Amino acid sequence: MDFKAVSFNRDKSTFVKTLKKRVDNYFKENKISKHANFNMVLKTVLLVLFYFGSYSILYFFNASYYSLLLWLVMGFGMAGIGMSVMHDANHGAYSKNKKVNSFFGFFITFLGGSYINWKIQHNVLHHTYTNISSMDEDLDSGVLFRFSPDQKLKKHHRFQHIYAWFLYGLMTVQWSMDKDFLQLIRYHKNGLLKTQQKNFKNQMFLLIIYKLIYYSYALILPLILFDKWWLVLIGYFIMHYTAGLILSVVFQCAHVMEPNEFNSPNEKRTVDKNWFIHQLNSTCNFAMNSKILSWFIGGLNFQIEHHLFPNICHIHYKKLSKIVQSTAQEFNVPYKSYKNMFSAVHSHYKFLKHLGSYKVA
Repeated sequence: MDFKAVSFNRDKSTFVKTLKKRVDNYFKENKISKHANFNMVLKTVLLVLFYFGSYSILYFFNASYYSLLLWLVMGFGMAGIGMSVMHDANHGAYSKNKKVNSFFGFFITFLGGSYINWKIQHNVLHHTYTNISSMDEDLDSGVLFRFSPDQKLKKHHRFQHIYAWFLYGLMTVQWSMDKDFLQLIRYHKNGLLKTQQKNFKNQMFLLIIYKLIYYSYALILPLILFDKWWLVLIGYFIMHYTAGLILSVVFQCAHVMEPNEFNSPNEKRTVDKNWFIHQLNSTCNFAMNSKILSWFIGGLNFQIEHHLFPNICHIHYKKLSKIVQSTAQEFNVPYKSYKNMFSAVHSHYKFLKHLGSYKVA
């Protein structure tokens, strides 16, 4: 993907001004911080214990088939930390203190990823250029999938609604192995590494070190110390596959959906929409009344609120959604939401099937 900046219409509509003012007033009137509160801190502790606690217990049950359940739990813990803790921190939403954000954002390293690559792919490319296939890397899957009407249709895409669910689980496996290295090289060549004020050679060295640390504790140590090496390999795969499947489905159900727009920049590389309007047109929510789901996935079922206000901690999204929804209705701006997770997943399935058979003229 060649990085060439795309600009949006800079005219701030009355809708945008009104929405931002109402959101700011919500925090001022209630005298609360836009960042984490006690419940968020407690949640962080629980999720970290959920993952690393399960890992510690593995050493007592490593020879038993019950250990596979612990690997499974670690997969849920990995996904939970990624969506609820690391995600907010790397957006600068966890705390007003940059060092606190850096600390929790660095947790992705202990899960096999790279926080620098994540910031570029997610914060810079995905959040800025949502659903623009030439810019948003979340839509870029090579030839395996067709996630946008703008992408070239291949013969095998007619089966993507079937094989997608099996391949989604491999997301973090690839992420922990070669993806970070390939991304870092590509971001360096495209000048994107400079957006994080990082030196390529230093980051490549650190990435190698971080990968060695991750694989040492997560895979090599268990292979050496546990009684059944093959059980470790199965468990390790279960952990990553569980996390990958959860993360993929949550992300896809927010953007790769039929009601959403997939805009393409014109020859001048501009999009004739205000950025806020673009986000509402390319994003949707789901299961907004599910407290358990929202707790676990870090409020990413309120994806609209997250895209409009990524620097606000997700614990506030439920309340903000009422402000955003009413303001959008008042100004006749689309606000899309699915009643539950099942309906969102079903809609994504149907859209994958549609994209696999529909050819743009």
